[in-house]
Amino acid sequence: MIAKNLIIDDIPPIKPSETMEKALDWMDEFKISHLPVVDHKVYYGLVSDNMIYDFNDSNSPISKLKLINFRPKVYEYEHLYKVMQVLSELKLTTIPVTDKDDNYLGLITLSFLMTTLASSTSFSEHGSVIILEINQIDYTLAQISQIIESNDAKILSSYISTIPNSKKVEVTIKTNKDNIDGILQTFTRYDYNVIAVFSDEKVMSEVKSRYEELMKYLNI
Repeated sequence: MIAKNLIIDDIPPIKPSETMEKALDWMDEFKISHLPVVDHKVYYGLVSDNMIYDFNDSNSPISKLKLINFRPKVYEYEHLYKVMQVLSELKLTTIPVTDKDDNYLGLITLSFLMTTLASSTSFSEHGSVIILEINQIDYTLAQISQIIESNDAKILSSYISTIPNSKKVEVTIKTNKDNIDGILQTFTRYDYNVIAVFSDEKVMSEVKSRYEELMKYLNI
């Protein structure tokens, strides 16, 4: 999925001539903290509620703010992962989208992006999540895939995160299987360090156990 497919039409940009108070009202209405400043498709920058509070004069026009050094954006053809990277690194609630000539096309919000991710197959399908800790030099997705597929399961999604001040990485894997005892045993046999497991089956078992305990208590 690319950026232009994630644009929402519900939130209009603010013009440089409009007041900071209006920007704050829109941020409050749409539950965001960042709003693009645009005029005739020219993207001037991203205004935040903190910028306005620091300026301390909400009746002034947006143009009074110095936005030239804060113009985060993604191009319409960039991948979902790039969108996530920019939002995460800059701690944004929205990110403007432009074409290759820097003309403003629209806005992606963090909340819509999370909803989109949550509804994707890899997140919505039942299954289990396994987190491995591996030396960077030993990481090979091919072997991990082979282990999982040899246990009649498939990888729905995976991603890697680095561990600060370490030569190790965490590999998070979403599989399509609830019962992953065989997978975990195979990982152990191959000397993989499994540091966490999240299973729908385990969650349902715990819910059932809590329910049964509650019923016993109510019958006393």
